[in-house]
Amino acid sequence: MRFRCLKQKDDRMTAIDDRLRELNIEIPAAPPAVGFYVPVLQTGNLIMTSGQLPLVGKELAFKGKLGRELHDAEGQNAARLATLNALAQVKACIGDLDKIKRVVRLEGYIQSADGYNDQAIVLNAASELLVDIFGDMGKHTRVAVGVSELPLDSPVEISLWVEV
Repeated sequence: MRFRCLKQKDDRMTAIDDRLRELNIEIPAAPPAVGFYVPVLQTGNLIMTSGQLPLVGKELAFKGKLGRELHDAEGQNAARLATLNALAQVKACIGDLDKIKRVVRLEGYIQSADGYNDQAIVLNAASELLVDIFGDMGKHTRVAVGVSELPLDSPVEISLWVEV
């Protein structure tokens, strides 16, 4: 099996770029890997990201556990940021988000305090963002998992699968 990621640069405005502008959303630069892994890869028509954190530049925008240090709204904002970083990885791979035929799967890991069970509410923000951007192509399968710890004390980690 061959893994690849196409590196393309195209300065044309696209339909997704127009939609992002309407939503006042900017796709950030793709964050570099913080360990020994690739942040995104393509195999066949699927592109998968490694887990993305709610980084702004090189800093986490949020830290802590949902249900203890953070409330649902902060978790939702963290999930949106991590999803934008996942889209940044996809864009770095294929050059143009208009090449996405469908968002296939969203995986969300929510760092949760004991007794916290609203992981789906946190991840709904990421799911809604994808549908806002891609319309029906943004509807996807997903998993929302509560975990006791995440890297760097991040409240969420998002992995995205798309078809091109």
